Amino acid sequence: MNTPFTAPPLFKSIKQLTLLLALPLLLAGCGTSAYMPNVPNVPMFTQKGELSAGGHVTPKGNITFNTAYAVSDHFGVLLNGSMLSTERRKRDMRHNLLEAAGGYFTTFGPEDNRILEIYGGFGGGSSERTEKEEDKETGEMSYERHEANFNKYFLQVNFTSKRKKSLRLFSKEFPLNYGTALRASYLNMHDYTVNNVPGEEEDNIFLEPIFYTRLTLNPSVQLQYTSGTTIGLKNRDTLTAAYSVFAVGFVINVGGREKKQ
Repeated sequence: MNTPFTAPPLFKSIKQLTLLLALPLLLAGCGTSAYMPNVPNVPMFTQKGELSAGGHVTPKGNITFNTAYAVSDHFGVLLNGSMLSTERRKRDMRHNLLEAAGGYFTTFGPEDNRILEIYGGFGGGSSERTEKEEDKETGEMSYERHEANFNKYFLQVNFTSKRKKSLRLFSKEFPLNYGTALRASYLNMHDYTVNNVPGEEEDNIFLEPIFYTRLTLNPSVQLQYTSGTTIGLKNRDTLTAAYSVFAVGFVINVGGREKKQ
């Protein structure tokens, strides 16, 4: 039997929802970095043949695409990508990332309703940033262009609960899944230039804990809200932990094990 969660009165719900959606804008860093983290891939595999795909977008416009396939009952492969392209008054940004991974998953608990996944992977990407500044007296614009490529190696542990809780909204119940992903990433830059002049290349280790909630729209499609942070273990000027992970998106899962009643 589902354990329903009844939404509070409408005004209170709208107020809480507004605060929730505004939180990423309040907490997101205002600095810049050559690396913008993507939304971790959490396929929630339970058995061989399961397929997962998802798309997510952050307030800054970084779009993440995740796909995954369960090759066996305990081994899965992942393919992730993200892209950003923005043009603004003070800064233009381009960012691209592609990564692949493989690893182990298993279910446990009294009803096999908890999932543990461990993946290791690698990838690479590129970053372009143009800083623009206008001279207040002459109105002339000056530009500083940063370009860099980077390699990425990461280890990720996912824990998800499929315990039967639900959100009751408009006389309907929407099952909820929730969990966390802990990712450690090592990045190193190459081909870094500032205004086409070679710059000092850097590396860094990032810890990226994130938390996510999925609201089930139908047996295969879930709405996901992701929140998290990025911690850089090395003090760097260009490859810094300037961005956090806040995103809204959809995840599609087919072929998974049905939950026990």
